[in-house]
Amino acid sequence: MTKAGSKGGNLRDKLDGNELDLSLSDLNEVPVKELAALPKATILDLSCNKLTTLPSEFCGLTHLVKLDLSKNKLRQLPADFGRLVNLQHLDLLNNRLVTLPVSFAQLKSLKWLDLKDNPLDPVLAKVAGDCLDEKQCKQCANKVLQHMKAVQADQERERQRRLEIDREAEKKWEAKQRAKEAQERELRKREKAEEKERRRKEYDALKAAKREQEKKPKKETNQAPKSKSGSRPRKPPPRKHTRSWALQQQPLCTSVNTIYDNAVRGLRSHDIVQWVLQTDSQQ
Repeated sequence: MTKAGSKGGNLRDKLDGNELDLSLSDLNEVPVKELAALPKATILDLSCNKLTTLPSEFCGLTHLVKLDLSKNKLRQLPADFGRLVNLQHLDLLNNRLVTLPVSFAQLKSLKWLDLKDNPLDPVLAKVAGDCLDEKQCKQCANKVLQHMKAVQADQERERQRRLEIDREAEKKWEAKQRAKEAQERELRKREKAEEKERRRKEYDALKAAKREQEKKPKKETNQAPKSKSGSRPRKPPPRKHTRSWALQQQPLCTSVNTIYDNAVRGLRSHDIVQWVLQTDSQQ
């Protein structure tokens, strides 16, 4: 890779007033740092080299007024080429350029432009014209600047349109997110209310069960109070019945009752016999 500093000697030695001639130096890379150190070199000739690209740092050489890049192999110019706002004369003859960067529209000081012998886009080629003489090159500069301003305006409108689309899409997304969040909040609120209602019902059920449990001991106390020792209350003793009632109610006692009646009758008969006998003996 050849630089002017290594093959063409010190750049200051090539500086003639405000003009620096680096043409025919077999350059395939621009010595940007060395050029930046020479702000007096407002006229720069880099023609007839092997340059295929220009580094973005090249656009920082804003002191340039006249620039010759003809007869190189440039395929494109840096995107921020428009930073060279002091540029008045630009020669791009015989390169491999197809389009120009949009920032080219910012070269408001440009008065002379040559784009001959480049495989330009048909629209740009028509705008640039033939550039066969000084007048045509001046017209080329003016027309190309106007064209690039229109391209820049179109791109800006397209950019704004896309930004608007993106903003609308973002608004819709945000609205969708807000609706989703509102639905989620409503769902959480409903679930919370349902949970609260469920817990309230459980609480009411427990309270009711507790009240029922408290009522049962009272009923048992009224019916059969517990003993002091805490043992189960004794059953009340069975009621005593008269013998006749018991005999009438118990089938098993039927034979005993009959025996009893027979015995009574027998005793009575015996008493009667005894009485009769006693009466007879007295008589």
